[in-house]
Amino acid sequence: MNILVTGGAGYIGSHTVLELLTSGHNVVVLDNLCNASAESLKRVEQLTGKAVTFYKADIRDRAALDKVFKSHRIDAVIHFAGLKAVGESVAKPLDYYSVNVGGSVVLAQAMAQAGVTKLIFSSSATVYGEDAPVPYKETMPRGKTSNPYGTSKAMIEQILTDISIADPQWSVVLLRYFNPVGAHPSGQIGEDPQGIPNNLMPFIAQVAVGRRECLSIFGDDYDTEDGTCERDYVHVVDLAKGHVSALQATERSGTHIYNLGTGTGTSVKQMVEAFERVTGVTIPYQIAPRRAGDLPAFWADASKAGKELGWCAELGIEDMMRDTWRWQQNNPTGYSR
Repeated sequence: MNILVTGGAGYIGSHTVLELLTSGHNVVVLDNLCNASAESLKRVEQLTGKAVTFYKADIRDRAALDKVFKSHRIDAVIHFAGLKAVGESVAKPLDYYSVNVGGSVVLAQAMAQAGVTKLIFSSSATVYGEDAPVPYKETMPRGKTSNPYGTSKAMIEQILTDISIADPQWSVVLLRYFNPVGAHPSGQIGEDPQGIPNNLMPFIAQVAVGRRECLSIFGDDYDTEDGTCERDYVHVVDLAKGHVSALQATERSGTHIYNLGTGTGTSVKQMVEAFERVTGVTIPYQIAPRRAGDLPAFWADASKAGKELGWCAELGIEDMMRDTWRWQQNNPTGYSR
């Protein structure tokens, strides 16, 4: 298939592009590089020996999207492009609604004009809301989101669902991620956050490599096994393969929802201990106050993806640690080295 990947130079996007190429698909990438580096795609080409067609453009740029669809016979779109920092979304809600929601609308309009009706959307477990019982299941309704980032994902899900209801030619796949971590085992592509990392693993890795002095653990008094938050961490390579598997669901019309996670919760302290165990590097940390909006614990029921897509997470916590450390050691300053 010929696949357009929006946001394909980013963390999850670049790993997905690699898996698509490895699986025999042709890939076109559109990315404005605001949270990514074109170097990631160069390395994907080196690893696969296959070319990626790249357009530097904003997802809200209708003329650029029209050019892509006119220049290539696109069979399906995998849509990653968007802003993704929870804290920033609270401070800059307009940016998040403009880019995430507005950009998705522009993309859908361009797809409709071009007659492309297969779309896989990069959604999030945040759409289940603050009060959902664990494990999260796809049959649960979307809940009350706690920040504009999560709200933007829920709004996009609703928009895409409405499109598929209005036009039965459309096939929409909503992939709800849990907590992606790790890097490609080659150590050539990985997570390269701009500024201070928002997520746990890149922060641990930057402390380990000497870029940061100390890890802050936000709260150790939650109702969990060791008092720190528990999350469902999934290896980014497994996640990327989930998108390739999800292409088969685009052969059926309507909206299809899948959780992509391991089905197991791991605490922040357990993640730190696992990193130290695998790498032999001590991670100094301090306990900081809880962050507003953080939930004590959540994880996925990913059995639907197993039954319908034949997908399940195969890589464990130690793989995540080993691959994260290999990436960080090879690229101490990320792609800018």
